[in-house]
Formats: sequence, C-alpha cells, structure tokens
Amino acid sequence: MKHFNVIGLSIALIDDGNLSVVEGFGLTEVGGTNSVNLNTILNACSISKFATAMLALELVGRGTLELDQDVNDKLISWNVPENIHTQSKKVTLRNLLSHHSGFIDTEGSYSEYNSADGIPTMVDILIGKTSFSPEPLKVKNEPGSVFQYSDSGYCIIQQLMEDASGKPFKALMREMIFEPLLMKNSTLEHTIPDRDCSCFACGHNKEGILVEGKYPIYPYPAAAGLWSTPTDLAYLAIEMIHSLNGCGKLGISQILINEMITPQDGSPWAGLGVFLDHSDRKLEVTSLGWGIGFQSMLIVHPHIGKGAIVMTNTDLGVHQSKGLIGELINSLS
Repeated sequence: MKHFNVIGLSIALIDDGNLSVVEGFGLTEVGGTNSVNLNTILNACSISKFATAMLALELVGRGTLELDQDVNDKLISWNVPENIHTQSKKVTLRNLLSHHSGFIDTEGSYSEYNSADGIPTMVDILIGKTSFSPEPLKVKNEPGSVFQYSDSGYCIIQQLMEDASGKPFKALMREMIFEPLLMKNSTLEHTIPDRDCSCFACGHNKEGILVEGKYPIYPYPAAAGLWSTPTDLAYLAIEMIHSLNGCGKLGISQILINEMITPQDGSPWAGLGVFLDHSDRKLEVTSLGWGIGFQSMLIVHPHIGKGAIVMTNTDLGVHQSKGLIGELINSLS
C-alpha cells in the first residue's frame, strides 16, 4: 500500500461458496484516524452493473421483464428512437446488459455529480438535457452486432425497470437485492449523510491526495451509483454461485444465471453485467469499478465456489490489474 500510495483497502474472500475472510487495512481518509474495517463503505462505481444485472434477472424470473423482448414494449417514460440501425433488430434487455445495444457513450459523458447542476431525472439524461449525457441517446450500431461498453445502456435499463415495475429503481434494489441478501452496508443514495461520514471512505488520487469533494457521486445508480463493502458484494457473488447450484435466496433460476455467465453476441468476454475469462479451463467472472478516487475488482470462479472482492479508496490511474489490486488477485490465484 505504501509503494502504490493506496490509503485504504478492504478485501473479502469466498471459499466453497461461503464468506471466508474479511480484512481492512489503512485509513478512510489520508491523515485521519478512522481505520478501514469490514463495515467501511467504499464507492463501487461500475460494479453497480453486476448488482443491476442480478436485479434484472430476478425481474425476468418474475415475468416483469424479458431478456429478448424489444425494450420499447415496456418503456413508457422514454422510447429508443427508431432509425436505420433498428430496422431489422430491436434493442433488448440482453443487448443492454451485455453492452451490445448499439448505444455509444459521448466522449466525456457520465461524469461525477456537481451540486450546482442538481439531481437529474433519468429521462433528462436519456433525452440529452444534462451534462452527464449532453446528446439525446440514439442507436449507432445494429443491436447485437458490436460490443461497446456503455453507461447509457444501463441508464436505459434503470428506466426500463421503473416503467415495467412501477417502482423507483432504488426501491427495487433495496427490496429485491439488499434486504434479502442482508447487504446492510450498501446504498444508492445521492448524498452521504453528515452523521454517517465516518462509515464512508474518502477518495484519493494516485499521489494519495484527497480528491475534491471527498465522496464522488454518480447520479445514474444502475450504471455506477453503488456504495458498498467487499462483504456485501461477496454476498451478491455468493448468491450467483448458489443460484447456479439451484439454491439461491432470490429465486433466480439456474437457466438465467447460466445466461449471465455465457458469452453474448459472439464476444467471448461479455456476459450479462459481467465479464468472462475461460483461462486455465476455469470460468472466471469479473466486475470492475473505477472512478474518481476509487478502484475495485470482483472476481469469482462460480463453478468451484471461490472468489475475491478488493476495494480501495485510491485511484492509481492505471487498470486494476496493473496496480495493487492486480498484485493481490495474482497472489490469490
């Protein structure tokens, strides 16, 4: 940690489909006195997409959504604009989850929240009325044809869930994921309450210097709004492992979990809300979080019940595999 200027680090290990080790190291804020512990909440950034995918599969299992249905059949507040790219193929939930929807994020879009801009509605983001996505969303490739990592796609998923269920996304996540899995230290709120600041880690840059605002917020929760702990994320990963064996708490079927960890649309690395690697003949499922002041990695071998979640409150400016997180994961491997 000293070598990489990492201020705080938290890790959870999964063995035989159960939580086996939880450790915290360092501080929640440089120069402070609060140590990182198993209850310290860190910014999970895009690991939010893994949680969103699990929620989506639960809604599919309940019949609220369908993986291969035109999303415009369920969208009410906004619709995917029809154009030349959607003439023969329509955008589906499967496309959105696997980043094959044809939506391409505008350069510089989906930045952190600035209080001067106010909290946007998801429809405002989709129609291009905010700095987070300054252009109206439109399909730029035929759905299913090209992998393009997209926060836009997960914003659409959020609106799709709300329109189809009639409930706010945060309520769905709380009722269907956080509460049944006992993820007590996970939140999608836009603000960090002053009374709870000691429970949250602050973000730092690669020099170990506190980032502006301390707690970067991304007001598009399905794509990047999750604050959590390695323990809570381990519970989510364990649910995937158990569901694969037909004994999950959420009732997601083995068929749907197998869909999640099956390569999509000809891209061997792309699952539904996760990334895949078949090296050494062992399926490896990963989800990465990277934002201002924070980096994290979730890695699971679902067929053998092993995994690790590493979260830091420091952005090293290089891919997770090139820094401390990568060294830890390699040592575990």
